[in-house]
Amino acid sequence: MCPVAHMVPGMTTSAITDDDPYSPRTDLEEHRLLAESLTGVLSHLSAAIHHGWKVKIPPSEPWVAVPRKRHVRVDVKGFHLHWTPLTTSEIAAGVTSPVRTVLDCARVLPFDEALAIADSALRSGKVTPSRLATAAAAARGPGAIAARRVARHADGRAKNPFESVLRAIALSVGIELTPQLVVAEPGFFAVADLGSKKLRLAVEADGFEHHGTRDGLRKDCHRHTGYALNGWASLRFTYEDVFFSPAWVGWVLLSWLTGEATTPPKRHAAA
Repeated sequence: MCPVAHMVPGMTTSAITDDDPYSPRTDLEEHRLLAESLTGVLSHLSAAIHHGWKVKIPPSEPWVAVPRKRHVRVDVKGFHLHWTPLTTSEIAAGVTSPVRTVLDCARVLPFDEALAIADSALRSGKVTPSRLATAAAAARGPGAIAARRVARHADGRAKNPFESVLRAIALSVGIELTPQLVVAEPGFFAVADLGSKKLRLAVEADGFEHHGTRDGLRKDCHRHTGYALNGWASLRFTYEDVFFSPAWVGWVLLSWLTGEATTPPKRHAAA
């Protein structure tokens, strides 16, 4: 008899919280119950959250993987189901392995979302750059090219999905930025959220907590004055810019790179 997906798991998530806007409050027990009822495991975004990684967008529905030959009759909606070979250890753990999870996400998610997960995986230490590169090189089938692209650009130095998504936007217009770039000039030292020594460009992902006080404002002024005095350009973007108006952010970066400002895309009201 084929198992029936008989439940739509509930979850409570918070895309933006005062403490940490990238850690959704998700009830993974509901996800596990569904996976067990299908003789499957947590996968993709559900697996990423299980591994403790931060994501750009909290999943609105659970993600479950079942063995390729498993017959499942799905008579309700409300979750993502994937048929794929599973290892004995994955079945025992009830979740796809860390490296597998990164590549699974990279195959099917938009580049910026997948990069945020890959960066977080490297930052956590559960995935190493060498293991990720090796697994991506061996990837075949649908999404393999996307997986290799994510693996090539993944960087554990990114502090959070805000920086990861901003870096992905920059890559889309031909600008490769280094997370936590050290800028050292005579009499001046700073660490930019993102930057390029070749372009002498510092890009800041500005959260309110970094300049919401008088002391924060003073430090910001000194840092950006230092950039200008030492021949560095600095561009600053807010969370709302990056998450709600990515086309505008890309336009700003490309306009700076080419020196030609065309008609800007419309910015989202939240930005």
